[in-house]
Amino acid sequence: MNHLRKEFDVFLQCPRSMQVLMVSNMMYALVLPVIEVFVAAYVMRNSHAVAKVVTYQLSIYAATPLAFYLNGKLLGRVGAKHLYAAGMLLSGVAMMLMMELSILTPVGVSISGFTMGLATGIFWANRGFLALTATNDDNRNYFYGVENFIASLAGVAVPALIGAFISGTILYGWLGGIANRAYHIIAMVVFGLTILAAGILERGNFRNPNHTRFVFFQFHRLWWRMLQLALLKGLAQGYIVTAPAMLIMLLVGQEGTLGATQAIGGVFSACIMYMAGRIVAPKNRIIVFSAGLLLFFLGSVVNALLFNEMGVLIFLGCLLLAKPLLDLAYYPIQLRVIDVVSRLEGRSEYAYIFNHEFGLFAGRCLGCGLFLGIAYGWSGKAALKYALPVIALLQLLSIRVAGQIFRGLAATGSSTSTIASLAGNAMEA
Repeated sequence: MNHLRKEFDVFLQCPRSMQVLMVSNMMYALVLPVIEVFVAAYVMRNSHAVAKVVTYQLSIYAATPLAFYLNGKLLGRVGAKHLYAAGMLLSGVAMMLMMELSILTPVGVSISGFTMGLATGIFWANRGFLALTATNDDNRNYFYGVENFIASLAGVAVPALIGAFISGTILYGWLGGIANRAYHIIAMVVFGLTILAAGILERGNFRNPNHTRFVFFQFHRLWWRMLQLALLKGLAQGYIVTAPAMLIMLLVGQEGTLGATQAIGGVFSACIMYMAGRIVAPKNRIIVFSAGLLLFFLGSVVNALLFNEMGVLIFLGCLLLAKPLLDLAYYPIQLRVIDVVSRLEGRSEYAYIFNHEFGLFAGRCLGCGLFLGIAYGWSGKAALKYALPVIALLQLLSIRVAGQIFRGLAATGSSTSTIASLAGNAMEA
């Protein structure tokens, strides 16, 4: 009990804006597993085609840069916290609208994905900006450690509960034994949670950017390194979101198995993420990042070699640890680079948040394009079997790029520099 009180005291020592953002994100963490996992399972159940699942995901990614652009036009006129709350609400609405489709045609799936992409794009654009303004380099590991702790717990509880609900609907005849009715109820609960998360966020006070230019094409060389890292991250994003649902629905079982399998190792992962966020220093982020990449590669290779139930379980176990480790390291690195480069170049931070999305988008297109090429040219099973290890191998290049970024930050004197020292080093950089 004393330990829990001590941890709560650490939370209370954070700035109020950071506290509000963390609580709101904790609430929305209950929504993300539904959007990321069970929407893909819904498409898989009603289309029986892995290519349509990836088409849906690629449509989301196609809309996301447009959402970031529209968000940039609105920032300065509308508060960032209001836009963030709107993104939360719109993601719930988009999910409900998709589940009203009676037939999942390729066009219908693409339109639904594009709508969800606009909603989640506005959400992520402001999530990144608010995290940047509410934290500093010293407390970002803690911020993302808490976020990943809650997200990991939600990744255990939410899929297990939803999987049991959907399976119970089929096995015990709830709601007439129609699984899609269970999905509709889940969508309504998700919408309620988005309203609650948005309401909590409105209680905070956050800095809003000036309404200035945010589209640029020339950048400091340190930012180009960050874009390379974003491209490599984007390669695997679509797989990390959709692969668990597709592999389980294809090789293991139905939604009940999906929920139970997602729960394996989740509590252990959550505890590791929280402790890592508390004790890992900024200088050790590259070690955490490398560990996440190696785990993802290991799981992908084992899944390709076995390609059965055991292979899926091992892959998901590695992924449950790899994803939060990667997020714990990647986002503080990104925000630190934005801190430094925005001051060196005298631009709005949102200019880099916006531009960063195009690095991710390029990677997502390449990754999903590889999957779709194998799926349509060969088979969906072959795509799930071979595309993952290829992408995971390419992602290992991120370790080298991250090392270059750390050396670049050190060269600009950015470890814990003041604004004055940054300005003094600008010409040297």
